[in-house]
Amino acid sequence: MSFPEPNESSQENTNKELAAQKDQILKQILTPEARMRLNNIKMVKSEFSDLVEQYLIGMATQGKISGQLTDDQLKQILLSIQQPKRDFKINRV
Repeated sequence: MSFPEPNESSQENTNKELAAQKDQILKQILTPEARMRLNNIKMVKSEFSDLVEQYLIGMATQGKISGQLTDDQLKQILLSIQQPKRDFKINRV
């Protein structure tokens, strides 16, 4: 039998607390529609949504966000963060 180490449970608790704090901040700075859009993105591209969440929380802690961001404002932020797609053109000779 293997027993979990004490550090694992404290690390889990810390991760849960950080996630709860992150959710609380996002609830304060995003409208319900914007949060729904971010949750939809999280289901498809979790890495990208984590990047967006970090960006939004950073802007909020710096005081660059006044009030709540609407869905349209979040769309603009998503477009600015998203990396441009590469186009490949093949010329046949």
